[in-house]
Amino acid sequence: MRVFVTGATGFIGSAVVQELIKAGHQVLGLARSDASAQALVTAGAEVLHGDLQDLDSLRSGAAVTDGIIHCGFIHDFSRFKEICEIDRAAITAMGGELKATNKPIIVCSGVLLLEPGRLNTEMDTVNFDSNAFPRVASEEAVQALLSQGVRGMVVRLSPTVHGKGDHGFIPYIIETARQTGVSAYIGDGQNHWPAIHRLDAATLFRLALEKGLAGDVFHGVTEQGVPIRKVAEVIGKHLNLPVVSKSTEEAATHFTWMAHFLATDCLASSEITKQKLGWQPEHPGLIADLDNDYYFEKHN
Repeated sequence: MRVFVTGATGFIGSAVVQELIKAGHQVLGLARSDASAQALVTAGAEVLHGDLQDLDSLRSGAAVTDGIIHCGFIHDFSRFKEICEIDRAAITAMGGELKATNKPIIVCSGVLLLEPGRLNTEMDTVNFDSNAFPRVASEEAVQALLSQGVRGMVVRLSPTVHGKGDHGFIPYIIETARQTGVSAYIGDGQNHWPAIHRLDAATLFRLALEKGLAGDVFHGVTEQGVPIRKVAEVIGKHLNLPVVSKSTEEAATHFTWMAHFLATDCLASSEITKQKLGWQPEHPGLIADLDNDYYFEKHN
């Protein structure tokens, strides 16, 4: 298949590109800069210049390929609702080119949208809309496409997709520890985050593309829930810092915007995903991966 990938040079998207090419697919990657374009060429992919707000380029990429993996997202939490609506528009534009074609479009979402404090499966739905939490816009966009006969699917990723080159939540927590002189968790630290290695995520996206059906929801989860205290302990060990508890009030100052996410108790299963796709994760878990020195190199 010739596959259109957005976010194709990002942490997850670049692994998806490599996985697709290794499996014999051709890739058309979206690039907003010359450096990104060169990275795609080096990886063996074709280049489409544009970005997530250039709807014409997105439509053209969708029209000339056999399927879409949408990994792109603008990570600007200062204007979160606006960014989520940009994502909705991008999904709608690309999906509009797939009507009556049976070509797949696979869209990223997150398990953090699901009910806290219990084990969520792929059968569970998000129980609020984008007015309550803007990130739901992406799943709403897929639902709208399904009603138009588009073969849309959702991959809900773990809050931490880890591996070498990670620049997401975990590096932020590490940098916060460096700056404050303590490795902290909130309360008793027994709340959980699911986790997945980026290379296992890449395999999941490929299998969803090849085998997924309209309306499928997959969970990018290899560990159902890692206690946040364990994360703090590994960070404290590597940075030689004390590991301490913060109250909810203290956490708001200590972690700033991250405090809300870090306090969440999220548990999620991927058993249905494994059964449907034959997906078998094989890369290290979060704690083992976090024990690598590359997470603590200064450029992270």
